[in-house]
Amino acid sequence: MKRVLLVCTGNICRSPLAEAIMRRELAELGRDDFEVTSAGTGAWDGAPASEGAYLVALEHGLDLSAHRARLLTRELVQQADIILTMARHHRARVEELGGNGRTYVLGEYAGRSGPEAEISDPFGGELEVYRRTFEELEELIKAAVKRLTAEHDAEGKRQ
Repeated sequence: MKRVLLVCTGNICRSPLAEAIMRRELAELGRDDFEVTSAGTGAWDGAPASEGAYLVALEHGLDLSAHRARLLTRELVQQADIILTMARHHRARVEELGGNGRTYVLGEYAGRSGPEAEISDPFGGELEVYRRTFEELEELIKAAVKRLTAEHDAEGKRQ
């Protein structure tokens, strides 16, 4: 079982959306060999998904009603096989907690470089901002899932 941890700031917008999208993508591929979770570098444990994230997820058939924010901890970092962050400052925090060598900015992992590799925080924005964030996350998650599954399958063949 490969454990993927998605990280943003509050764990109420970007990473819960990314988690839901990645779970859907993996399910559509029939992949049950991945466990996907999320956390935030500044999360309030137990907070629900933001209203914007919740509504935009619903528009795409995803349900965030059960989501509860989790603060990123050393234990969560240790449990993860790969950690994908929304921005470079999240990666820096994950690395402080011991995630060196298995932490990537999601956009970079999915093939982007420069400022376009980071996903801006929609928190507090209009629903349209959340919709753009969802579309961007969906594109990046699809590319990341291709890479994740290919790398995981290659690892399995080497063992």
